[in-house]
Amino acid sequence: MDDLRPHFSHFLGADPGRLHFAAHSHHPWPDVTRDAQLAAWDLAARRMDHKWEEVLGPAWAEAQGHIARHLNLPDPSSVVFAVNTHEFVLRILSALPTRPRILTTTGEFHSFARQIARLEEDDLVQVTRIAEGPEVLEGLIAAAPQGFDLIWVSQVFFGSGRALPMAGLAALAAAAGEAALVVDGYHGFMALPTDFAPLAGRAFYLSGGYKYAMGGEGCCFLHAPPGWLMRPRNTGWFAAFGHLAGAQTGVPYATDAMRFMGATFDPSGLFRLNAALGWLQGLGIGAAEIHAHVHALQARFVAGLGGTGLDPARLVIPLSDPARGNFLTFDLPDAEAWSARLDAARIVTDRRGSRLRFGFGLYHTAEEVDALLERLSSGAKGSAKAL
Repeated sequence: MDDLRPHFSHFLGADPGRLHFAAHSHHPWPDVTRDAQLAAWDLAARRMDHKWEEVLGPAWAEAQGHIARHLNLPDPSSVVFAVNTHEFVLRILSALPTRPRILTTTGEFHSFARQIARLEEDDLVQVTRIAEGPEVLEGLIAAAPQGFDLIWVSQVFFGSGRALPMAGLAALAAAAGEAALVVDGYHGFMALPTDFAPLAGRAFYLSGGYKYAMGGEGCCFLHAPPGWLMRPRNTGWFAAFGHLAGAQTGVPYATDAMRFMGATFDPSGLFRLNAALGWLQGLGIGAAEIHAHVHALQARFVAGLGGTGLDPARLVIPLSDPARGNFLTFDLPDAEAWSARLDAARIVTDRRGSRLRFGFGLYHTAEEVDALLERLSSGAKGSAKAL
């Protein structure tokens, strides 16, 4: 892949001495998103109240098309947007029966895990959790026929980088019976090539622009399969957008993905997302190219760890396992101290408990990986403890 750093000049140039290896956390935005941010502002100034005709018209349709193309969805109208995935969590939960039975894993992100844990405290949900690990998919498939209302699982687990194959998710869908199936794709979308077409009529898929899609916060999306969870109780007036001009009787809903809409939102994230994904499209770059580039950088990084104090044996998902996302996770007893030393060395990573994560992206080059290794080695040599 060509050196794409010039396309990220604003983010990378803001702190030239920083080595940013947290693409899995807050991915830098390409420069085209700055122009998109201003375009959203200018649209509001120019059209004021009528800006929504363009936001929910051409801009919305363009974003739906980008998502559908990258996931190979048969119908772009199955895609809806919100400012964060927690909005979708609440709407999906609100469409379930009273005191629903939920099957999930111990490795889900906080936007879902925290919410159901709180509802569980008040006995409003019944939750079965399968331990996140090498056998997690088999555990889910074995448990799925037990009559759940909702099954929620990550495509790539945020704490480990473990990726579930699409064939395995299809097997889970086949075992799920009448349960609504939700795949959290936040660490999969634009990180792994994902053909969701076989599951498009059966499973929900949600992700957003904050990480690998490079559009920043404020623009998450949900693919909603037709016929599933048609009337969320947590609803906003945009969910009836096609009915607003007529007489209002009852609580009407759109029949496509718009049934999961909320209410008024800041559309600038939608413009940034379109700019980032349109830029990639113009370069002919998709998730497959990004993933291959990242895995090559990961291999270079692990091969050079000698003398840094980081042991490849501490990787949660070893490099030999291709079923991993675009970050590497080390399980370290002194992860907190490691994180502090990395911060002091101006190396940006992140930590989740005892797990230290290094994220790679298309803005990285082999030379930057070498610079990271050199800085790690220099720190290890200059300290009584390994950096």
